Amino acid sequence: MKISKLLATHHALIKQARLANQAQAYSTLRRCAERVRRAQLCGLVNLRQPNADLGRLWASLTALEGNQAVLEEHFSDEELMEFADAVAFARGVTGLDITFRLESLMAEFVVPLENELTQAGVVLDIEPNQTGLHGRHSPSQIPDNRPGRAPNQR
Repeated sequence: MKISKLLATHHALIKQARLANQAQAYSTLRRCAERVRRAQLCGLVNLRQPNADLGRLWASLTALEGNQAVLEEHFSDEELMEFADAVAFARGVTGLDITFRLESLMAEFVVPLENELTQAGVVLDIEPNQTGLHGRHSPSQIPDNRPGRAPNQR
């Protein structure tokens, strides 16, 4: 491959990569929103990405209203990592620490991404429940190697 060819396609590749990241964020957030809707989860929550400097090695979803245990029943640690990363991408931030109403997940995050993808000419041809959150493994297949936790303990 010639460098001139790479340079000529650079802009198109960057645009394609951005669209692929938007599609991944959209798919993740759509599945989360569908789970929230089906389980009738609601209330003010705080979603944070990991921050090793603060000793926070995993993403967290904290109920500021309602029952924390109910949230923990519906989202594994791995799913929260993907959820937080998708929201951070959708908002264009790093070090995400955001408070929002869980019932507004679809309107606040999914719909804007859907609109951006549609405007870019992307056809939304998959259903949110066709794959696992990341499309690879169910949470029970992913080992939990954090100190002090038994394998797959959530």
